[in-house]
Amino acid sequence: MADVCSDACAEPACFQPPHHASIPLTNDHALASELETALEETADRVTVALDALIPRPDGPESRLMSAMRYAALGGGKRMRPFLVVQAGRLLDVDERALLRVAAALECVHTYSLVHDDLPCMDDDDLRRGRPTVHRAYDEAMAVLAGDGLLALAFEIVCHADTHPDPRARSEVARRLAVAAGARGMVGGQAIDLESERLNVEVSVLTRMHRLKTGALITFACEAGAVMARAGDDVFSALNGFAHDLGLAYQIVDDILDAEGDEDALGKSVGKDAERGKSTFVTALGVDGAREQARLLAAQAKSHLDLFGERATLLTQVADYVLARRS
Repeated sequence: MADVCSDACAEPACFQPPHHASIPLTNDHALASELETALEETADRVTVALDALIPRPDGPESRLMSAMRYAALGGGKRMRPFLVVQAGRLLDVDERALLRVAAALECVHTYSLVHDDLPCMDDDDLRRGRPTVHRAYDEAMAVLAGDGLLALAFEIVCHADTHPDPRARSEVARRLAVAAGARGMVGGQAIDLESERLNVEVSVLTRMHRLKTGALITFACEAGAVMARAGDDVFSALNGFAHDLGLAYQIVDDILDAEGDEDALGKSVGKDAERGKSTFVTALGVDGAREQARLLAAQAKSHLDLFGERATLLTQVADYVLARRS
């Protein structure tokens, strides 16, 4: 496996990180600029790390490697990796270790997107402004590319370079498995599929998104605490922040699907209504959903009081979630 050093390795001459559009975040221009810069820097570092970690096309399986790289290196906000890095910095976790876990988490997230886009799931043709993997390659190769990225995530986490203590690596891997599996993201997706054409109560929607979206966000916020062997108060604060942030993120996602711009989003809109899905918009209305997202974002920020000014960028993420247009 390629090594990922503290500055994400020297950037390969043939590889250029994607350009990230400016993001209007808050009314405080200094903080907004600081967060925007931090998001872009983390996104670029993670993309370079992924470029080093995902095998380059070679041999009879080269088309698979090409599809994996197409999926993972095609841009994206890299919000989950950003949370890994920022939450870990609160606890002075080694940057090299954080970057490896961030890259592993992005592999899991990307695998989920590749599979979600398949015709048997959400049947989308556009992702991050480009054809989805099953359109650029084919359905079978998209399934395998997702499988390959999921396996690679655990290869990265379990490597000795991620943490010197095998017990810490094991616990990070265990938590990532739970977050990605039937008690996490996959379970939430199953509820989502089973709920089509049904009137789902808000409580069920909340549980679905706590699993489907929130589980990986919770892992992102807690991974550094695992590596730092933090106390219960730290885990409680980061868990509360992640829980409320993840739900706010999903509510905004529902709003954007209902009234967002396809060019800005880089993916199809109106899919929820087309498939008869219950969302926070159908349950609460657009205005009600927006208000709920605002309340959750404010609550998320309050959980970080324990860390004081060191958590400024993380608190600003909650504002970003409310302001995002993609």
